[in-house]
Amino acid sequence: MIVTPTALPEVLLIEPKVFGDERGFFLESYNQAALDRAIGQPVRFVQDNHSRSAGGVLRGLHYQLQPHAQGKLVRVTAGRVFDVAVDLRRSSPRFGRWCGVELAAEDHRQLWIPPGFGHGFLVLSESADFLYKTTDYYAPQSEAAVRWDDATLAIDWPLAGLAPKLSAKDVAAPRLGEARCFD
Repeated sequence: MIVTPTALPEVLLIEPKVFGDERGFFLESYNQAALDRAIGQPVRFVQDNHSRSAGGVLRGLHYQLQPHAQGKLVRVTAGRVFDVAVDLRRSSPRFGRWCGVELAAEDHRQLWIPPGFGHGFLVLSESADFLYKTTDYYAPQSEAAVRWDDATLAIDWPLAGLAPKLSAKDVAAPRLGEARCFD
């Protein structure tokens, strides 16, 4: 596997080794020891999630606060998304900065998003299946969000002039200045 830090060094792009021929392909989508080495510390996943979204859907920017902060290992198994992580640790020199990468079923790339970061994605294909492992269970009392289009963040979503399809929760999310963040 090839591990590359993004513009946010704690957020890692992970490219598994893919073995393929005319019959199809094989890849190791998760290996605990290899991921621990890549991240530099042990990671324990407790929940797997799977979402399917139509083209133009934007989900995020979501996260969970302490004591249920989540790290996420995300990947796309059908379609393409523009995946975004935002540093929401007030003590970080990169607080409020973001990174974005395209993830597609064809390239099998994954993104590690550690606790302390918000996460969102925009579906670029007709639909997308999005899978992610989390380091803590879903806890609605710890759930938080930052508005996807906050001018302070200035995320360059590849919308090509189109309005994204949003949930009511994402429309109502606070801007970064009013959001609950990490210390």
